[in-house]
Amino acid sequence: MTAHDRVPPGPVAVLANPTAGRGRHRGLLPGILERLAGAGRPVELLRARTPEEAEAACHAAVAGGAGALVAVGGDGTMHRALQAVAGTDVPFGPVPAGTGNDFAVDTGFPADPVAAVEVIADALAAGRARSVDLARLSRRGEADRWFGAVLAAGFDAIVNERANRMRWPRGPRRYDLAIVVELARLRPRRYRLVLDGVAQEVDAVLVAVGNTASYGGGMRICPDADPHDGLLDVVVGGRFDRRTLMRVKPQIYRGTPCHAPAGARLPGAVLFYLAAEGITSYADGERSLDLPVTVTAVPAALRLLR
Repeated sequence: MTAHDRVPPGPVAVLANPTAGRGRHRGLLPGILERLAGAGRPVELLRARTPEEAEAACHAAVAGGAGALVAVGGDGTMHRALQAVAGTDVPFGPVPAGTGNDFAVDTGFPADPVAAVEVIADALAAGRARSVDLARLSRRGEADRWFGAVLAAGFDAIVNERANRMRWPRGPRRYDLAIVVELARLRPRRYRLVLDGVAQEVDAVLVAVGNTASYGGGMRICPDADPHDGLLDVVVGGRFDRRTLMRVKPQIYRGTPCHAPAGARLPGAVLFYLAAEGITSYADGERSLDLPVTVTAVPAALRLLR
């Protein structure tokens, strides 16, 4: 075991989102904390009422000497925690307990939260951590962001943005209504793409940049993405009409988006620049930076408790 593989001393900080997965795993938290404590480390539950407070609490825990950070929730919870541990020696354990658990599953953790905690606790007890890539998102004048799964910068990002502006209805129906509204307004956008210095302009409806394969709870938009190869996987869906887009969606869940007309997987890239008018990107399902942005693959930027 190398020095980089070892888990540093310090307590295990735990971020838990009680509303993740519509609260269906809320009752598991006491058992999760007990199992982590059984790995021989003090366990500290972080307090936060909002996503912003959760991210700040993770940063404070890492700065305060936490030996590891564990997040219990969905991809949004993981995204907030990643901002604190990316590029550090503090290892991370994702416990999938949300509606979408793409990052945890695509990096090799069991989809069942109890089984995932067993993996994490065993790694803590053995002092074992394994490196995985992340992607860094940059925009001039703004702080960098990290993401572990997929950056959406097309139709799905536009739907998310509309849903977040809506006050009615509540719950999943709001997202469904946002899809209906945006399908009625569907049109290709002009994108400027630069992959490792090679520029092109395309008209597209879907644009996704993957560190891992999936987003949206198992939609394999970037099926060839590998979080260990040091590359970004870029998928562009061209001039789809509404009927084509609805037909393509099931193909994406099966991991075959490029079989659709005008769909393309661009060559893997280390550095990717993406520009379009009026689009806010969504990283790991969370509202992120307005375009234009630069996405950089950062090998071994995260240490996972596996």
